[in-house]
Amino acid sequence: MKNAAPPEQLVSGLIPVWPVHRVADMALRPVQVNIKALDEAAVGRFWAEALGWGVSSEGPGVANVEPLGGFVWPDPVAVCIDVVAVPEPKAAAKNRVHLDLATTSAAHQAELVERLQALGATPAHVGQGEVPWTVLADPEGNEFCVLEPREIYRDTGPIAAVAVDCADPRAMARFWGEAVDWTLRGVTDDHAVLRSAQGVGPYLEFLRRPGGKTVPDRVHIDLLPYPGDDLEAEVARLRGLGATDLDLGQGDVPWRCLADPEGHEFCILAPRPDTEP
Repeated sequence: MKNAAPPEQLVSGLIPVWPVHRVADMALRPVQVNIKALDEAAVGRFWAEALGWGVSSEGPGVANVEPLGGFVWPDPVAVCIDVVAVPEPKAAAKNRVHLDLATTSAAHQAELVERLQALGATPAHVGQGEVPWTVLADPEGNEFCVLEPREIYRDTGPIAAVAVDCADPRAMARFWGEAVDWTLRGVTDDHAVLRSAQGVGPYLEFLRRPGGKTVPDRVHIDLLPYPGDDLEAEVARLRGLGATDLDLGQGDVPWRCLADPEGHEFCILAPRPDTEP
């Protein structure tokens, strides 16, 4: 799916980035990728098996996919997956947000692709041409990539990056660099890269791609305020950065649905101090 330069060219220090100035130290943290599905339990099991993680359910219609080994949400750096049941199937249009999976060798990449297909993944053709990575779709058609080995992703865990198609990576870097507490690692006209300030976990990448959004995405990012921060104040701050309110039929819920300046949906979750590590 990627036609931009590899991210190692962006984080090598050769591409200058601007300092980020946040209002009164307010910021949000990416905590999970939300995937919509007709059968959330089946898609949740697929992603748990794909990543070597566990799956549970916080309530009806939700499958929570998280790392094993005493993981406590929200983790300072891990980005989990929530699969949420919806009544509508995926549209034919490609999602403009997808996951990239990391591999450590050519043999690992081939083995992972074979294993994912045995779990129900199918080859996906999104105009990628001859590329060293493999494009697949999960059992409900959500596209993702199994990357060839790249040094930059050696310490990310199974998810190398959350990749977002966009028209203007520089504009996305300005918005997201102020919206979240991750560090902007590099930016060009074709590619922008952010990662947690701790320098671990997956990357958040914005890739210049032709065409705009035509339908709501089945995949989006969920953000969480820090304990003591005010949800409505964060919503107002992001509106000031260019976000807009979204009505997706969510009704009266404790989170807020917004879109970034290019229309990518995201949610700000209500602070949950009782779940803080």
